Amino acid sequence: MANDQNLGNDLNDMLDDTHDTKRDFTDSTKHSANEFSEDARQTAHNIENDANAIAKDGKNIALIAHLTLIGWIVALVMNNTTKSEFGAFYIRQMLGLMLLGLVLSFVPIVGWIINLGVLILWIISLIGAVNGEKKLTPIVGDYFQDWFKSI
Repeated sequence: MANDQNLGNDLNDMLDDTHDTKRDFTDSTKHSANEFSEDARQTAHNIENDANAIAKDGKNIALIAHLTLIGWIVALVMNNTTKSEFGAFYIRQMLGLMLLGLVLSFVPIVGWIINLGVLILWIISLIGAVNGEKKLTPIVGDYFQDWFKSI
């Protein structure tokens, strides 16, 4: 009978140990989940701040506007979120250059040759954006700024 009672006590002790282990595991898991949640919130906050800093930087918008039509659209959306006069300047310049290149591409031979000049104007515009200068595209830049001033 003493053996049965010792066995019962041992089982109760083991059950108590199991409950303690379960409680410790649950507490540890909750603590880890809270830490992970806080880290995730902080990381999301940092990413949001970084994205806002990039969008506020007109130079980035200006450079993105120079990267094909898709880049121009991305720059336009970024500039609508956070207005930047520098970014808007190059969005207007690039819209004009893209439309000029498109129109000239339909004119055989002469238009294609003149399109090489548009490529040179694009390079000049890109250099201005990289240097952080509002540099009008030679010959047509004033027109682009005037025609697309609503952008």
